[in-house]
Amino acid sequence: MASSTSQSAIAPFLDGNKKWAQSFAESDGDLLSKFPTWQAPPILWLGCSDSRQPETTILGAKPGTCFVHRNIANVITATDLSATAVIEYAVNALQVKHIILCGHTGCGGCKASLGNAKVGKIDTWLMPLRQLRLKHAAELQALEWEQRWTRFSELNVMNGVEVLRQNPDVIAAIKSRGLTVHGVIYDLGTGVLKELDIPVKDDENRAWAFETA
Repeated sequence: MASSTSQSAIAPFLDGNKKWAQSFAESDGDLLSKFPTWQAPPILWLGCSDSRQPETTILGAKPGTCFVHRNIANVITATDLSATAVIEYAVNALQVKHIILCGHTGCGGCKASLGNAKVGKIDTWLMPLRQLRLKHAAELQALEWEQRWTRFSELNVMNGVEVLRQNPDVIAAIKSRGLTVHGVIYDLGTGVLKELDIPVKDDENRAWAFETA
């Protein structure tokens, strides 16, 4: 009984899938026929778990465009085994051409990290963001709340790009085949992506020098 109820509860979504599959088969049948044995996504997309920014949709792209890893607040650290495994596979096995780290306005994880209230188990996950907040405290405190929230989302993306640029697999791919790394912010109110200007820092240059030695 529970199984039947469970299935009926998602029936509208399964029906939607059937309609989509039929439409996709009609418009891109050749591409669909390749999917069982092939994928060659040009993009590794690292983003937030937020339901309002589905990567393929907001890029106006087709299935097969993005290899995807998402987590709460699009946090990228060198010690996250899940993310580093995805990065390694995407860069070395799939040979993606671009890495895009996407944050967004109105991010709940960033909002929680700007405060000190205990949320629950997620507090451990958000610790890197709270440390980032302290690092940029002077800049953030000078801003009004909405600007501060958005700016912190940008700083989070910028910090993540810096971490990515120090990843050994990423460094090797940049040097050997021109892999590019980008940080973007998605505006929930307009649906528009904005690329951030993120200069290479001295410690990133040192990481590159270490790889060359």
